[in-house]
Amino acid sequence: MIKINEDQIEGRNPVWEALRANRPINKIYIKKGEHRGKITAIIDRAKKTGIPMLEIDEDTFLSMAQTPGHQGVLAKAASKNYSSVEDILKRARELNEDPFIIILNELTDPQNFGSILRTADGLGAHGVIIPKHRACGITPAVAKVSSGAVEYVKVARVTNIARTMDELKKEGLWIIGADIDGKNYLEVDLTGPVALVIGGEDKGLGRLVKQKCDFLVRIPLRGRITSLNAAVAASILGYDILRQRLTNHGETI
Repeated sequence: MIKINEDQIEGRNPVWEALRANRPINKIYIKKGEHRGKITAIIDRAKKTGIPMLEIDEDTFLSMAQTPGHQGVLAKAASKNYSSVEDILKRARELNEDPFIIILNELTDPQNFGSILRTADGLGAHGVIIPKHRACGITPAVAKVSSGAVEYVKVARVTNIARTMDELKKEGLWIIGADIDGKNYLEVDLTGPVALVIGGEDKGLGRLVKQKCDFLVRIPLRGRITSLNAAVAASILGYDILRQRLTNHGETI
């Protein structure tokens, strides 16, 4: 298991979800005068669980904060572990579900990564895979944008995305790449064990990763802009995977 270096959680929802998920927290810092809304619930929960708290003045608090969206509260937490790909597959087996994995190839924007983690939680995806190099890892900014989803979504970091795709194929997963050269996703069967690959903000999937996909899908666009934000694309395609799964089992969203 690989340790995440950052151990600071900022913002009301991220700190609250860390508490709910029983993440080991060493100390909570509250900006003086911020005793309202969800911070009250955070204080109550911290008191019940014996987590030390400190109310500090604004200047001291701002010197500690690493993001502009701190909302007057931050927590120092024990380092969190990245999961392994096997952890993600095991989760699917435990739930007796076909694996549903999101692979991010060289995504560098923490806003996109955090949004995708939040979407992955909403979709019930079993995990997210990211590369170790040339990509955004889990940072305080990512945790903040995820609104606490980072506490629940398994994230695996791998050395080689293309090799990992081959390993997933051996596990019976279909690899679906989001790409402008693909087939209209509305015309494609997305059921079964799948891994959805979303490319980086600048270069998309990349040549080798694109070649490794079993098939490509695109989102039809009618305006002048030829592509969508990575997080938006992941949401649209991810929710159609969920829709097709539920429809296939006679359920509704």
